[in-house]
Amino acid sequence: MDSDPHIPVLLEAVLEGLALQPDGRYVDGTFGRGGHSRAILSRLGPQGALLAMDRDPAAHEAARRLSDDPRFTFTRERFSRMAETVQQHWPEDGVDGVLLDLGVSSPQLDESSRGFSFQKDGPLDMRMDPGAGAPVSEWLNRADETSIADTLFTLGEERYSRRIARAIVAARRSTPITRTAQLAELVRRAVPRSEPGRHPATRTFQALRILANDELGELRVWLQTIPGVLRPGARAVVISFHSLEDRMVKRAFQGRAETPGTRLPRGLPLEPVATTPPLRVVGKPVRPDPRECARNPRARSAVMRIAEKNP
Repeated sequence: MDSDPHIPVLLEAVLEGLALQPDGRYVDGTFGRGGHSRAILSRLGPQGALLAMDRDPAAHEAARRLSDDPRFTFTRERFSRMAETVQQHWPEDGVDGVLLDLGVSSPQLDESSRGFSFQKDGPLDMRMDPGAGAPVSEWLNRADETSIADTLFTLGEERYSRRIARAIVAARRSTPITRTAQLAELVRRAVPRSEPGRHPATRTFQALRILANDELGELRVWLQTIPGVLRPGARAVVISFHSLEDRMVKRAFQGRAETPGTRLPRGLPLEPVATTPPLRVVGKPVRPDPRECARNPRARSAVMRIAEKNP
């Protein structure tokens, strides 16, 4: 998430948070353009290994630059399948650390054809994997007003969600909404007041991107399954860029995430069983310092959390 794809956000904090061992096994679940992966490899010895994952075909192309390094393996896959992917590569035991850098990378934002940015005109697509699913414009042009409003409010925390949804439905009656600039201007007109320093369409684009890629669902699966592939003492490091993700990560790392099927009906004569949570929080949340934020405004909302696998 850096304006320079070669200098990823919170780089030194990530390397410190992973507590890298020269001969350890690590997973970068969001390779992007490889900034974090290259830095991890620079700290590993000849016996170390790094498995990188990403569903973006452009990330796959970027990973070819590291293909000559025998310690490096790339697989084009969603990070929600990290547990299965690790099992395929290292079936005998787990890994020493995993990293997720959530959100959209700078190259994705800068490439107008991907449709992530409201600052550049392009097709309203927003898919992390352009070969899977449908452009978000298809949903936006068929969903009813209530569904659109609920999505913008829930996934974008947009206070003017109903105004925006009403404007979208009215506009598409005459012209389908298929371009990013078209949607950004529509939102700008619908929002009576915007936050200082923030484009009025920021939250709308966030909500639609999360919807198009099922980002919260992907993260929920990852949080439920990743403890199973971590060795005792191994670290999980997650960088989030909005409060919805960060709350999920915080609760899971604190052992407070709900797993489907674990709630018991009220009134059962059962004593609660004390269990040790799989993870323990390490340190406090880490945020970019003012110098990094000045150098890279996209890093301003980043929050990094670290957890360690209990013995």
